[in-house]
Amino acid sequence: MSCPEASGTLAGSGDSGSGNPAASELIRLTAAELSAQLVAGEVSAVDVTQAHLDRINTVDGTVHAFLHIAHERALTAAADIDRRRAAGEKLHPLAGVPLAIKDVLTTRGMPTTAGSRILEGWIPPYDATSVRRTLDAGMIPLGKTNMDEFAMGSSTEHSAYGPTRNPWDLDRIPGGSGGGSAAAVAAFEVPLALGSDTGGSIRQPAHVTGTVGIKPTYGAVSRYGAIALASSLDQIGPVSRTVLDAALLHDVIAGHDPHDSTSLPDAWPSMVEAVRRADVAGLRIGIVRQLDSSSVQSGVSTRFHEALVLLEKNGAQIVEVDAPHFEHAIAAYYLILPAEASSNLAKFDSVRFGLRVTPPGGGTVEQVMAATREAGFGSEVKRRIILGTYALSSGYYDAYYGSAQKVRTLVQRDFTAAFEKVDVLATPTAPTTAFKLGEKLDDPMSMYLNDVATIPANLAGVPGISVPAGLAPEDGLPVGIQFLAPAREDARLYGVGAALERALHAQWGGPLLAQAPDLTRMIPLEGGHR
Repeated sequence: MSCPEASGTLAGSGDSGSGNPAASELIRLTAAELSAQLVAGEVSAVDVTQAHLDRINTVDGTVHAFLHIAHERALTAAADIDRRRAAGEKLHPLAGVPLAIKDVLTTRGMPTTAGSRILEGWIPPYDATSVRRTLDAGMIPLGKTNMDEFAMGSSTEHSAYGPTRNPWDLDRIPGGSGGGSAAAVAAFEVPLALGSDTGGSIRQPAHVTGTVGIKPTYGAVSRYGAIALASSLDQIGPVSRTVLDAALLHDVIAGHDPHDSTSLPDAWPSMVEAVRRADVAGLRIGIVRQLDSSSVQSGVSTRFHEALVLLEKNGAQIVEVDAPHFEHAIAAYYLILPAEASSNLAKFDSVRFGLRVTPPGGGTVEQVMAATREAGFGSEVKRRIILGTYALSSGYYDAYYGSAQKVRTLVQRDFTAAFEKVDVLATPTAPTTAFKLGEKLDDPMSMYLNDVATIPANLAGVPGISVPAGLAPEDGLPVGIQFLAPAREDARLYGVGAALERALHAQWGGPLLAQAPDLTRMIPLEGGHR
C-alpha cells in the first residue's frame, strides 16, 4: 500500500545512517523513559518523533509493519505538544510519545483498510474511541500497522498488502492478526501500539516477537470505531516492550464509552499502580493441565516452566488445575467467529462505501455485489464467511452455532471453577515459536491451532497478558508466557506480569529485546519505506 507522506528519505538523522547517537538512543527508550525526558524538558517531542520516523524509514521497507505513515501530521502534532509544554500547559505524561495504530481502528484523516482491498483508500470521518483517547492525551500517531485481512489470521500473511516480517528473523512470521503492531514495537519503530484481540491477535504476536501484549476484560476498552470481526469476542488493547508501558497505555484507553453498548460502566483502578505494587508473594498461580501438553514445542515448554519456578522462588504458589472444556474451545470458536464475521462483513456490499466492481456490460445489484466481494475479499475471509453463513443457515443453526455457544458456556464455567482455587492461570501463550513465512498457508487447521491457548479468554471475556519468558534454546526465538485473570481483574495481571518481568530482567541483565538482532545490519538499505 502506498504511503505518500513517507516517500523518499525522511528529514533528520537518527538510525537512518547519519550516526547521530541521540536519535539512536531515543528509539531504544521505553515509553515511560521517553515520558520522563519529555516532562523534564530534556528532549523535545519533535526530536522523539523524528527519531522514530527515521527508524521506520530505515527498516520498514523490509519489516513492512506499517501500511501508512503520517509523517507530516506526526511532526505537526509533535511541534504542537512542544509549544503547549513550553507555554506551561499541564499535559498528560504520555504527551509527545509516539504510537502506532492497528489498521482495524478508524482514524480521521488517515486510511483505514483492515488489511483488505475492499476498503482500500477509505479515510474515515471519525476516530475510534481508543484512538481519540490517545490523541486527547497528546500521543503522536505515526501511522497504521499491517494486519491479517479483517483480523482473520495468525501470521499477518493474509494482508492484502503483503506480509509483515518478524524482526528477530526476517524469514518468519510476526504473529497475527496484529503482527504489524507487534513487529513495529519489536523493531524499535515505535514504543507503543494499539492492537485488537479476537482470539489471540495481540497476545500471540507478542509471544513470537518478544513484546508485551494485553487483551483487557471484554468491555473494558471501547470497541467503537473498531471494524468488527466478531462482536462478542473483539477487544482493543496495548502492545509494548515493557509491562509498565502497557499499563500506561491501558490507563489512557480504558473506561466507559456511551458509544459502545458493551462498554462496562466500571471505574477501573490504575494499571500503572498495579505495576508499581507488583508482588507475587502468596499469589496462587494455576497451570492449566490441558494447555501444558506434549503438543507444545520443547523450548516453549522449557521457558514456561522456568518462569513458573522463578515465580515460585519469589513467593508464588504453583498448582495444577483442570479446565476440561478448553480442548473444545477452538472448535467452538471457529463456529462462533465465522458466524459473527459473516454477519458483520455483510455491510461490505458495494453499495454504501468501499470497493465497487461492475461486471462488463453492467449488471444487477446482486451481480455487482458478487463481483465486488469476489475481488475485494481474500481467500481466508471468503473461507470464514462461507463457514459462518453455513453455520447460521436454516436447519444447521442449532447443530452448529447453537452447540458452539453451549461449549462457550462450559468454557466460562471452567474459568469460574479454576478461579475458585487460584488467583491467576498460566499457560504458554502459543504452542510454538515463530514459524517460517509460507509454512502454514496451505494448512488452515495448523494455522488455527496457534491460538489454542489464547482463544478461551475471548470466549469467556476474561483478561489475558503475554510477557516475554526468554528465547527457545533450539532456535533462539522469543517465547511468551500467558497469564489469565477473572473478568475485571486486569490489574492483577499487570502485577504478576511486572513481577515476572522484573525477576527475568535481573537474570538477563536487561529486557529480552536487548538480545534481538540489529536490524540495521540485517536489512540492506536500499530505498527506504515501500
